[in-house]
Amino acid sequence: MLNAVKCGKFELKFNRTLVMGILNVTPDSFSDGNLFLDSNEAIKHAKQMVKDGADIIDIGGESSRPGSEPVSEEEELRRVSQIIKKLKDEIKIPISIDTYKPKVAEECIKLGASIINDINGLRNEGMVKVAAKYKVPVVIMHMKGNPKTMQENPVYKDVVKEIKEFFSQQTKKARKAGIKDIIIDPGIGFGKTTEHNLKILKNLNKFKELKCPILVGPSRKSFIGNITRLQVNERLEGTIAAISIAIMNGANIVRVHDVKECKRAAMVADAVRGVLNL
Repeated sequence: MLNAVKCGKFELKFNRTLVMGILNVTPDSFSDGNLFLDSNEAIKHAKQMVKDGADIIDIGGESSRPGSEPVSEEEELRRVSQIIKKLKDEIKIPISIDTYKPKVAEECIKLGASIINDINGLRNEGMVKVAAKYKVPVVIMHMKGNPKTMQENPVYKDVVKEIKEFFSQQTKKARKAGIKDIIIDPGIGFGKTTEHNLKILKNLNKFKELKCPILVGPSRKSFIGNITRLQVNERLEGTIAAISIAIMNGANIVRVHDVKECKRAAMVADAVRGVLNL
């Protein structure tokens, strides 16, 4: 596995669990939609996440919640561009752009983002070209279908095996194109039932065979609500349980809304794993 990845002027090292803080600048994201549409509020929240221990800030301008409608490239760029431009000079950690659109990714890299987080898993050849051209790390996420339809009865014969096969295919394609720094994300909640998500978390270590850092994003997801019968903003404890299990089973990066609390949980999990200097 990669021990570190270069993100522009930054370097991410995987000697401990890294925390990716979520910054959605959308009106309709499932958890924090409409909270950070104002650029000043978004920047303030990003800085707070850094203060709370985030290692990466992941900025998204289009909701990928189940049933969501896509937005135009122009609208997505309008939402994120000013925030990235301002934020890159005000925080000392890498900025990730959460997009599946090559044009959006390219423009955001030019503005200061240094990681592409692609929910479409590099299935768009244009995104492969952008990542290779700018030599930035890429998160290849697995999603069955698209956000609008992905939760309409997703079916797998063997969810872990099928996701692993997808990663094997996509990482080979990425490396052939010259992309060296690849992170994989099994896509908790993206075209998966509660049972699928639990099986992924339980068997996360099987993805280690691909020799890529593993990112997981269970934060406040519906499967936690289905288990606890709690609404989206009451799922912190469930999120902490999910990321702790993920870390023990091999996750290198956890993508979360609640950075402070999840950072503390990750530190305890790392201490149990023996990778935290006490």
